[in-house]
Amino acid sequence: MAESYPRRDQARGIWKINDITKNIKELGTYPQTTGQLGLFAGGAAPSEINTIQSVVPATAGNSVDFGDLRRTEGNFGGFGNFTRAIFGGGEPATNILEYVHFASLGNAADFGDLSVARGAVKGNANDTRGLMAGGEEPSLSNVIDFVTIATLGNFTDFGNLTVARSMLATGETSSPSRALYAGGNEPSMSNVIDFVEFSTTANAVDFGNLTVGRGSGFAASASATRAVYMGGGNPDATTNVIDYVDIGSLGNAIDFGDLTQTRTRSAGVGNSVRGMCGGGENEPNKYNIIDFVTITTSANATDFGDLLAETSLLTSASNGHGGLEAFHPRAPELYSPTGKPFGSGGGVGDIAVRYGGALWPDTPQTNIGFIKISTDGNEANFGDAGTANRLSSGIGGATRALFTNIYTTGYTSTTKYITFATKGNDATFGDATLTRYSAGTCSNDTRGVTCGGTWGGGSPYATNVIDYYTLATLGNATDFGDNVGIIENGPTGFGSTTRGVFSGGQAQPSGITNIISYITIGSTGNATDFGDLTVARNVPGGLSSSTRGITFCGGEPAASNVIDYVTIASTGNAIDFGDAQISSQYRTGASNDVRGVLMGGRQSPQAYNTIDKITIASTGNATDYGDLSQEVGQSGSASNGHGGLS
Repeated sequence: MAESYPRRDQARGIWKINDITKNIKELGTYPQTTGQLGLFAGGAAPSEINTIQSVVPATAGNSVDFGDLRRTEGNFGGFGNFTRAIFGGGEPATNILEYVHFASLGNAADFGDLSVARGAVKGNANDTRGLMAGGEEPSLSNVIDFVTIATLGNFTDFGNLTVARSMLATGETSSPSRALYAGGNEPSMSNVIDFVEFSTTANAVDFGNLTVGRGSGFAASASATRAVYMGGGNPDATTNVIDYVDIGSLGNAIDFGDLTQTRTRSAGVGNSVRGMCGGGENEPNKYNIIDFVTITTSANATDFGDLLAETSLLTSASNGHGGLEAFHPRAPELYSPTGKPFGSGGGVGDIAVRYGGALWPDTPQTNIGFIKISTDGNEANFGDAGTANRLSSGIGGATRALFTNIYTTGYTSTTKYITFATKGNDATFGDATLTRYSAGTCSNDTRGVTCGGTWGGGSPYATNVIDYYTLATLGNATDFGDNVGIIENGPTGFGSTTRGVFSGGQAQPSGITNIISYITIGSTGNATDFGDLTVARNVPGGLSSSTRGITFCGGEPAASNVIDYVTIASTGNAIDFGDAQISSQYRTGASNDVRGVLMGGRQSPQAYNTIDKITIASTGNATDYGDLSQEVGQSGSASNGHGGLS
């Protein structure tokens, strides 16, 4: 009997037909038999580049920009599963690994290290394991190492190829159980095809031979049953030959047809139906050509479209190749009680992410943690920041969280981001308009706004600058206007879908303040006076539902446990809400449209792992929610369900 979705032993609650239909047609979260994207990354055009570009294998057309690698690189390896693409190795020999999420455009983030530093490696994957094989270190290598794709970390030794070689076929050639490695330089061009079983850790076994020896990197792609190898050779002896093997058998390759252009140093992507060959060279020419074949047939390749530039020595990854099963579970925290994946936005989103922060007194951290706001419990690991940091400001959208003005060893304008739906490390988003820390933030569905903070430009170390980001587009912030005061050490921020509110901080030159100001998020311009807090304080925390905004804790200058609230759509002074469990500065907050959580904090001589909870629509003292994974203050935070999201 065919497997249903969701599996009855994994999903909770009752699935309705219209829920499943919406998953398929509107949300795109129902597992499909073929992936949606193929990625081409890096390469030489003619100098090495860091560009990642994408194509949709099912639809002919030119590639489009996806994001950037963390480094300029050519002659390295890649592979993908349903959710992640991982790229690693490179020349000169390196062990660097980085990854992106297929579901969201963006730059690559750090993953871990190869077991052996080397260049010219070849990647393969099924939905759980990724393998890198061969390469140069600088001598030819027979190493195969592997990693569990859903984790972050270093590769582990798997076994060895039958023959040490580099620059094998580029593109996933695997079934869900078996991975093939073909061709390469040993140092002459090789026709060897090896295979391994994903479930083992063992040396490769001889499979058969290609129709012609080829190396220097050449394109490959596969369905679950057949692998195709396209072009190859070396710059002086290049071929347009396409041949194929049946992955589940053993034997020599069979002629398939020809590419539209003779070339080598290309890369392959595909889905279970189409295999594609992108880029490459045939000295002295480089190409931007993308060809495709229908894997089940035997015929010459057809033009698909063009890469962004004429590029060779690129690598690739796809989320629909033959190594991937048709059905796969999502992370448990992304399921709602009805079995549907959690949505995002106001009243729906339920994930809060905490970013970095400092152990007592000022030791910055890389940890990114998360909680489900509606469910009491302890923080779980989300991933890691690329750099240990503290004093960042978090901005939450429906799909992304931004963390801006990250303080590392000094002030920065750096802005990073994560994608709520897929755990992992941060990646670069852009830059703020100035260097600062401890700014207030608010956001709606399209914009994230940053206000005030401690400025790195010199005395009086405070700023009134307000800037904004467009959440859907990677890039730098733009000037919005000015706050009503020049305020450092805060203010905190929160908002509704239309209005952003900023409260508290340390005004210059008058000192710790009770000022509350507001803006209209969708416009630009200066802030307007809203009213006053019940108690003046700096570095408070903030959160909101769609109607009510909360300011909590902070310093006065002694640490405070006071929680205030305002009605966002009105103006006027704040009203007492209740007390937090602890008196602390540098606490951070997040919310869905019902509940707010108050996280961490610090007050001499310690930092805290305390998480409080409040019901935003009521009043009263905060109660215990659970614990952070660290005793940490000065963290940034964001959620995908706060009051600014519709």
